[in-house]
Amino acid sequence: MTVSVRAIGVAVPQTILHQDEIRDVFRDQPGRTRLAQRLIGAAFDASAIDTRHTVIDAFDHEVETTTAAFYDAAQRQVLSPPTGVRNDAYIEHAPPLLLEAARRALDAAPGLTAADVTHVVTASCTGFFAPGPEYLLVRDLGLDPGTERYHLGFQGCFAAFPALRAAEAFCTADPDAVVLVVCIELCSIHLRSSDDPDVILGSSVFADGAAAAVVTGRDTGSSAPVLEFDGWSTALVPDGETEMAWTIGDHGFEMVLSGAVPKLIGEHLEIALRPLLAAADDAPVSSIDRWAIHPGGRSILDRVQRGFGLDDELLAPSRTVLREYGNMSSATVLFILQRLLDDASADAEERVCALAFGPGLTIESALLRLRAGRP
Repeated sequence: MTVSVRAIGVAVPQTILHQDEIRDVFRDQPGRTRLAQRLIGAAFDASAIDTRHTVIDAFDHEVETTTAAFYDAAQRQVLSPPTGVRNDAYIEHAPPLLLEAARRALDAAPGLTAADVTHVVTASCTGFFAPGPEYLLVRDLGLDPGTERYHLGFQGCFAAFPALRAAEAFCTADPDAVVLVVCIELCSIHLRSSDDPDVILGSSVFADGAAAAVVTGRDTGSSAPVLEFDGWSTALVPDGETEMAWTIGDHGFEMVLSGAVPKLIGEHLEIALRPLLAAADDAPVSSIDRWAIHPGGRSILDRVQRGFGLDDELLAPSRTVLREYGNMSSATVLFILQRLLDDASADAEERVCALAFGPGLTIESALLRLRAGRP
């Protein structure tokens, strides 16, 4: 039995941050040093991001805000609410997005409905509440109350990979299983004004979004393209533990995102992918037809492209998602995989390599096959 992703649905908040405008807001905050102002300008301008989405609607002058604690629009001042207020925003704004993404994924899955779902797996690192996101999906989608529920918390940008691996394991154990995987991240509720280069870098790239995938090994009789799972690998980069981290502070979750991360990833990519390709009959990098690379930032994509000698076309899906949405942590790679599914031809038969990077420093990778479903 082959387990595959049958459909992916995504959702983003309505408020859009235009990168040049939000750059000026952060650069002009009271108390910023001249060096910090230069760093902010450089980080935002080099991000290769045009727009991002946020639940902080105080940035939208045309709506009545529910997030005035985060931004004083009249004074153009980024505020610093305590962690409890930030988490309250997560509790309020995360559920609608995760439900929207889940419904879109289920609506797009040929031959499957919410009634078929047997397992729910959620992932998030930007907020907490209980009963959690996986409970809300069962309740609000009208799933069977006996649906198995699992939540992966605080794993960072690579969390979609263990979530999908768990889904594959469930489907392998039970050929009739249908797993709904949902990643929901509200990174923007933790953005802060600061002179710290790590904080500045995070403020220039992170954004909000949700993505859901329907995973099963069932034969639904559909010929729509699917993404079949073909292998997984996890690697830990030596000496990278302090370069990317995610901790809880008094004024939000605090990201450590060192400028050394792209270099470390570039130096260890080949080693990280070696066991994955070896398990696929020593497949060469040149045999990979499509790439889905988590855009932790523009420089990370640049490193991967140079390291493997990839054409611009192969990086286009990742760069497009980065440009239009920024880095939405764990949800981002599913946005890229959705584009591959949507662009697949009816007779698709292509090998896909997906990559994501997160605290540890961890490199998660997967091989998939993009192909037409069984008629």
